[in-house]
Parts: sequence; structure tokens; C-alpha cells
Amino acid sequence: MGVRVQASVGVVLLGAGLLAGMPGSRALADPGRDSPATVPGAGPCAADPVPVHESVVPKTLDVSIPYPVVTVDRPPPPATPVRTSMRLPVDPCTSPCPDLTDGPPPEPGPLSRIGLPDVLLKPQPFYFALPPGPSPEPGPPGPQRVEPPTEPAPKTAGRPAPRVGEVTEAAKETGANSVNRTDKRWQVNGTDLGIMWESAPGEIATAFGDTVGHGFHPPGGMGEDWRSNLLGFSTNRDLDKGLIIDHMVTDARCHAAEVLSSRKKDNIEMTTIPTSGFTLPHQGSADGTRQFMSYMSIRTWNSIPGTFYTNYGGIAYSDDHGQTWTKDPHAKWDNIFGVSNFQVSAMVPQGDHVYLFGTPNTRLGSVGVARVPADQVLNTSAYQYWRDGAWTAVGGSASATPIVDGPAGELSVHYDSGRGVWQMSYLDTAKAAIVLRESNSPQGEWSPSSTLVSVTPEYPELYGGFIHPWSTPSDLYFTISTWSDYNVYLMHARMN
Repeated sequence: MGVRVQASVGVVLLGAGLLAGMPGSRALADPGRDSPATVPGAGPCAADPVPVHESVVPKTLDVSIPYPVVTVDRPPPPATPVRTSMRLPVDPCTSPCPDLTDGPPPEPGPLSRIGLPDVLLKPQPFYFALPPGPSPEPGPPGPQRVEPPTEPAPKTAGRPAPRVGEVTEAAKETGANSVNRTDKRWQVNGTDLGIMWESAPGEIATAFGDTVGHGFHPPGGMGEDWRSNLLGFSTNRDLDKGLIIDHMVTDARCHAAEVLSSRKKDNIEMTTIPTSGFTLPHQGSADGTRQFMSYMSIRTWNSIPGTFYTNYGGIAYSDDHGQTWTKDPHAKWDNIFGVSNFQVSAMVPQGDHVYLFGTPNTRLGSVGVARVPADQVLNTSAYQYWRDGAWTAVGGSASATPIVDGPAGELSVHYDSGRGVWQMSYLDTAKAAIVLRESNSPQGEWSPSSTLVSVTPEYPELYGGFIHPWSTPSDLYFTISTWSDYNVYLMHARMN
């Protein structure tokens, strides 16, 4: 999950305390572009080394020194986003903006010269916000309230645990020496997540979490040029060569844009992190579709591993194919007393409904499920929550019955239309593994979990587990993130 760029000791523990790994890996060759690699490596160029995932001693450790700041909590007016387009070189080994990305490496500090991290103490304001006075301008009206009926929805017969065969690494997707050369093409040196959905026939959108550019130094997302999230697009279907990103949403030359803004104020709103995405038909957009993205507004990271506080879980939408986004002010689930459900969510359209799977904040809660008619996605009063064998709006989100017991983090849900089977992957912190379950219905009975990724010395610090929409019954592709180098990898699991 995304991290604070100027990481405190508590945030370092958050990533390092959630360990997972996988058996074996596979060196890569041709990434499916015009300039194939001449020797196996991680990226598309001959000189790219095979990635190393082991825990390393960082060259620099940024330690935040919190100090209190009292402020009036008044969000700034929304800024008009800047968007640019740029034709990239066909050869991915060619650096398109060497003046921006190919500067000399920083000089090592005195401690790093002897193998110890240089400790940088960085003051970090921790805000205590006073409520502002009443706004002179009322906000936009919300959707008309509806009262959906209560409808029976018994559990379906359970399925056996998925049979997972060999799991291999298809490609390093982001950062230096990746198949996408994101450090050279979009100044994305470190990032995480990699949440995918089909944004158009033959096209996959991929959302990334907290991102850093120049000055990046792992483990974790430490560095400069912090963006809370990014969005890229891919069309290649040979996933064993990686998820090849054709273009990203950009706001300057060779610079990926933050698509969902955030306040970047600790204890008010530290960051906004995507959690899922999907596409629905929409007459008011240029291409006849509307892109949706669920996200969570992070208030602060906690020092306890696996825990954080959200302000709310919300839904944003785009009518220009992901270039600009609107965070709907009414489509949100507020985090009351820090225990509300549907803060971290995965949304999946199927049939006439969109299904909302969600957990409370942190990576430790259980999974609930709701559904809404596809034409009412932004109307929270139209949601029915599954409770004790029925879809109902009575009691709201707090009444949802768990369909999968926690701990569950980084939730991803996929509907396999060929088999008519639902798949759910998530980080099980009790097992220290990314696991997979299956069900014949959204409400379950969900199968026992099977391990996709577990702790090994080769992959000591993993999280995520987001399913690629073009996975098949025999080949499951999913992204994982590593804390040790804070980047994204596409994995391939053979299913029996």
C-alpha cells in the first residue's frame, strides 16, 4: 500500500512488518517491443540486471521528527489539472528526457561509505485542525435518496480451495531496469500497488499508489517528487512479457501526473490511495464510457504495523478516459470512530449491478459485500449490504455480515466469466502470504484460501496481489509490490 514519502520509523515498520514471498523466479528476455534484450535481464535492455528482492541496508534513512501545528481545516479550491502528451521513443532503451532523469547519482554520506545508512532527520508537521466556520457557498446537491428493497440472497455451495501450481515472476513493471523504464520515461523511480481494470476493449488501465521520483532510495518510498497516485494504460496481451505500459497520464515532459489530489497534511489527509477501478457505459462522455476509481483518504499512518486511519473511502470518476478525475463529494463512506467498514474496497461490475467488497481501515479487518444498480453507483442510499442471507439497506454499511474473516488487506476481486466463478485475493497478515479464494456468488460461501505468495528469503517483503482482468482459468496474473525496493512486479500463477 502507498506510503509516506518522508517515512517515519513507524511507516518503515508498517511495510517491513508485513512480509510475504514466493517460491522461485524467472529471468526475462524479450519484453515484446521492437528492441529485444540480447541477454536475460529484468528490463528490455541488455545491460539491465536481474532484480534483487532481498532486504538491503538502505543508503539513507529518512526519520521524521513530528512537531504539532494548529490550523483551520479549510480545503483549498480545486486546481485545474495540467495535462500533456508526448511521443516516446519506440526503443525503450532510449532515454527520452536525459536532461531530467540522467543526472549524476548523489554523493554517498559518511555512514553509507562504511555500509551503514545515513540518517536524515526531517521535521514533519503533525496537524491539529480546527473546524472552519460555515461555508458561504453550499456544495452541489446530492442524488435523490432511494429506498431499495430487502431481497433474499442465501449463500451458494462452497468451492474447494483453488489449486495453485508454479508461481513465477513475469516482469518488473516499474522503476529502474523495469520492462517499462518508468524512471526514464515518467520519472517514476519508486511506486506500488498496480491495480488493473479493463478501461476499453483491448486496453487495461493500471493505477499505482504513492510514487517518488528523483532522490528515491528504498526500502520503502523515500525520496522527492511525491505523487499520491498515477495512472497508466496497456494493450499487450502476452503477459508473460510483462504488462507493457503504452502511456501514462502526464502533466509535463516525461512526468506522470497525480490523478487524485491529496492534501499531504499528516493527521488531516496524508494521501489518497486507489483501491480498485472499473468502466461503465456513459452517454455524457466523449467515448461513451465513464471510468470509476474507488480510493481511500488516508488521515495518518500509525506506528503499529499494518494499521492506518482513513477519513473515508470514496469513489471518483472520469469522463475523459482517465485524464482528469472528480472525487464525488457524496459517494463516500465516512470512517466513524475509526471502525467503519468499506474504507478499503474493491468494486466489480457484473450483470445489472456493481458489487462493493470492503474492509475497515488497516490490513486486519474482515471482508463485507454490498451491491448497487449500475446506474446508481454514486448514490450511496441505493446500496444493499449483504446481511444474514439477504441484500438489504436496513442498518447501512455497519450491518454488513462478514463474508471472509480477517485479517485481509489489499483486497482484489475478479469475476471469471468463463467459469462463472468469483476470485478474491488479498494479503493475509496472519499467514504472511497473499492468498486466493473462490466462490460461486459474491456473498459466498467462499472457499478456503490457497497461498499465491508466501515468505521466502528471496522475496522477504511483499504485499498487494491485484488480479489482472485478462487472467484465465489456467493462468492467473497478478501484481505485487516489494518493500525492499518499493516497486511493482507482475506475477504468473499456473492454476490446476
